[in-house]
Amino acid sequence: MIALLEQMNFWHWVAFGLALLLLELLGTAGYLLWLGVSAVLVGLLLSFLPLSWPLQWLTFAVFSLFTMWLWWRYQHKKDRIEDEGRTLNKRSEQLIGQVSVLDEPLAAGTGRMRLGDTTWLVRTDVALEAGVLVEVIDVDGIMLIIQPKVQK
Repeated sequence: MIALLEQMNFWHWVAFGLALLLLELLGTAGYLLWLGVSAVLVGLLLSFLPLSWPLQWLTFAVFSLFTMWLWWRYQHKKDRIEDEGRTLNKRSEQLIGQVSVLDEPLAAGTGRMRLGDTTWLVRTDVALEAGVLVEVIDVDGIMLIIQPKVQK
């Protein structure tokens, strides 16, 4: 086995990397992508520098960990930015922009309003009569901020 490992040259690494990249095309969700890239990098490095077989495998391991870490950092930052704009599982924020008819009069300040199948705590700056169209414009904790819907 050691004799086989000692015979590895840069073509073996490039072929190993390309084989991993081809297997990645079968749908391994990125698990083999960075290993394949790392193997190709070891092959390129080996074409310029003579490395012993243990150092080749150590370089492969370091490249693999480093490329996966870089990708994780990039993806994690991207996911965090995208998650800030989502309203999934934020029911009150999903209500922004909803228009409803007010069932009962509401004095300026806080009160309750039925929206969909739930009664919500609401706040308004002006007194509103029953039957007026109102729009949810913001959310403050569990309180919806409403205003009369402007007819266009």
